[in-house]
Amino acid sequence: MATSRIGLDRLPPAARAAVEEHTGSLLTVEETAEGFNSEIAARLTSASGTWHIKGLRTDHPRAWTQRQEAAIAPFLTGLAPALRWRVEAAGWDLLGFEALSGHHADYAPGSPDLPEVASLLRRLNETSCPGIELRHAEQRLEHYAAHPDNLRHFAGTHLLHTDLNNTNVLVNDHAPQGNQARLVDWAWATRGAAWLDAAYWTIWLIAAGHTPASAEDWAAEIPAWHTAPAEGVTAFAAANANIWSDISNADPDPWTLRLATAANDWHAHRRTGGPWPDVCSAGFAPATF
Repeated sequence: MATSRIGLDRLPPAARAAVEEHTGSLLTVEETAEGFNSEIAARLTSASGTWHIKGLRTDHPRAWTQRQEAAIAPFLTGLAPALRWRVEAAGWDLLGFEALSGHHADYAPGSPDLPEVASLLRRLNETSCPGIELRHAEQRLEHYAAHPDNLRHFAGTHLLHTDLNNTNVLVNDHAPQGNQARLVDWAWATRGAAWLDAAYWTIWLIAAGHTPASAEDWAAEIPAWHTAPAEGVTAFAAANANIWSDISNADPDPWTLRLATAANDWHAHRRTGGPWPDVCSAGFAPATF
């Protein structure tokens, strides 16, 4: 469920003053609509530069996402916007990131952004997983897997993003080809099997109009995909059909229903190569993945 968004002008004066210690007096504040986890999200411009700010109250139930992003940011050079500063003041935790230019990735069939996203995921696979506290993929999926034995397929030592929503991928057309895309919003960073981000991407590709077979062809552009056992991919598809069923039932927005349909279609493809009835998530834990 999305977090309610507020404007920067509603920050306590002490928190805004702490931000301006890093930025100088602000000339423009452009609120942004994308993202679900932040109460504050805006592009800030002053005489000394431009930043993207995101923030939550320190007593917010999702305050851990700010800590997660701050902890992992130093390890994401070339993959994500750089974290320039962090402010904790007047009950707020605020992160100031490098402001990137570009557009959100287009996942539609035939999009020129698809090779750039594949290149980004290959670079991520080549990045060492930092020795910081991260959630484990098998733990995140344990309430949704059809069988406990399936969880072994998801375990691993690789750094994963796991939230391949196209709005989390920024593409800069002016950067060198093959290095144009960056990932934002690392709150759900995870340690797990190397092929999982390609699998997460598959669901979003289907939701964008790809057939399951076409989506898997794009996943195959990431070498780690070829390390995945077939039964592991099918188990992952089944678990995500249950996850998105839970999410769409709890928050039935058009986009959650679209993702639930995509996840269910992929599971059908993995099981039979054709249509499959809706996967029932009855009895599964709430969506705390």
